[in-house]
Amino acid sequence: MQFRALYLFCLVTAVTTLVACGGGESNVAQGNREGIFHYGNGSEPQGLDPHVVTGVPENHIIRALFEGLAVKNPYTLEPEPGVAKSWDISEDGRIVTFHINPDAKWSNGEPMTAHDYVWSWQRLLSPALGGEYSYMLYPVQNAQAFNKGEITDFSEVGAKALDDLTLQVTLDERTPYFIQLMDHYSTFAVHRPTLEKFGKATDRYTPWTRVENMVSNGAFNLKSWQLNRRIELEKSDTYWDRDKVRLNGIVYYPTENVVSEERMFRVGQLHYTASVPLGKIPVYQEMEDSPYVQAPYLGTYYYLLNTEVPPTDNLKVRQALSLAVDRDSLSKNVLKGTVIGAYSITPPDTLGYFPPKLFDYDPERARQLLAEAGYPNGEGWPGLELTYNTSEDHRKIAVALQQMWKDVLNIEVALINQEWKVYLDSITQMNFQIARRGWIGDYVDPNNFLDLFLTGGGNNNTGFADPRYDELVLRKAPQATTKAERFAVFEEAETLLMEQMPIIPVFTYTSKHLVQPSVRGLPSNLMDSINMKYVWLEQDQPAAEASD
Repeated sequence: MQFRALYLFCLVTAVTTLVACGGGESNVAQGNREGIFHYGNGSEPQGLDPHVVTGVPENHIIRALFEGLAVKNPYTLEPEPGVAKSWDISEDGRIVTFHINPDAKWSNGEPMTAHDYVWSWQRLLSPALGGEYSYMLYPVQNAQAFNKGEITDFSEVGAKALDDLTLQVTLDERTPYFIQLMDHYSTFAVHRPTLEKFGKATDRYTPWTRVENMVSNGAFNLKSWQLNRRIELEKSDTYWDRDKVRLNGIVYYPTENVVSEERMFRVGQLHYTASVPLGKIPVYQEMEDSPYVQAPYLGTYYYLLNTEVPPTDNLKVRQALSLAVDRDSLSKNVLKGTVIGAYSITPPDTLGYFPPKLFDYDPERARQLLAEAGYPNGEGWPGLELTYNTSEDHRKIAVALQQMWKDVLNIEVALINQEWKVYLDSITQMNFQIARRGWIGDYVDPNNFLDLFLTGGGNNNTGFADPRYDELVLRKAPQATTKAERFAVFEEAETLLMEQMPIIPVFTYTSKHLVQPSVRGLPSNLMDSINMKYVWLEQDQPAAEASD
């Protein structure tokens, strides 16, 4: 059944070229017929170099242009063969041997080899490149030391090409999630001759990623790039698994304004949106045969608590603040039911791991703890500042918690809004009492969340330091020989973290998209991960109607 939206009107934007209202074929109708997927993609990509960029819009395009040694199954998120047709793992878990698919080719027809990965990983780990995601390869023996400049001979790093089709990787220790990292774009191979044609390996943002220069290895090739308008990809003739690719092309639209993106969807210009305006979600949720798709997402929104300054240096204050937060009310009344209340740093069902729930909304206990901390009914309260970066949603959440703390604990909390760069400096220097934070998982494993709070960790801006916690995450978990044993260790670590409360988990994210009824092969999953080789369009499905 066709669904009906709110209203129809002509839209003219700087980000795309639309057909005239009332005339011509829409992008969706034409795309369904020609096999071209029209994709709303957030902001304009910073670039398309897998070893340099860090953003979500870049990720979407790069994963269509390139392929890693392994890819994620879009339904289960379990690793499956990519450039590597198979891999072997030694009994102690420390040696991984990848067998390169002999049919894997670059878009210029050259065969892919194990040497491509050794060179590419050396580039990513080179200190001169400054790759923000270089830590993805830290499980590899001596990778961190090379990246930090402690060693300079890459032959000491545990990545060796035994021959053209065999890549042997030696790890510092057993790393159960290592194969998953092979689907992160930072670990992808890049074409050495092309990069070196336009500069040194460690040069950033050179012309090698331009349309006329790029050599990639994925299911699609770069066809055109019109800055701030559209990026077009076409099906690759050299991709090893091209017979399974059903789309003939993809058009990505930089639509930073989420309201404009939603309007583009309503007039049939997009098959898929990167997000949905918060105010429109309730309307779409009530529609019959709604195009709105919401699913749990591997990310947690939380507040950092500075454990080195008063009053948040007091454990009972930290616990009181957390117990006074009504997460269900926040989700329902402020965020329109688009998030899930969080009681741990790790999202539930992270590849089968469910974190312990040690607390809930408990106003009475919160007041008792605050009194035990020396502030009965808020008396003598020294004041507290909550820092957040400029964003209307962050402001709304902060205001909601400010009111909860006033209502439950009778305390005043001042809100401090800072621009992004100032906010980051405040976090890094721990110049705050409470600060907004969020973490989106890079891979599906509890380790990606729990290692945030290791002593001295780059993202542990709380002052929290616990030798037992470090022991559990750094040593006991990697030594576990079964998933159950490993998850039990993580549960112990997470229990310890939540007992000490250096953070206040607020909610886990959800992915939110509008999807045309013609789109197939695009299941929801925890990482909001799309493998475009599996997506196709039904020609006989009409575009979403839009009317008053």
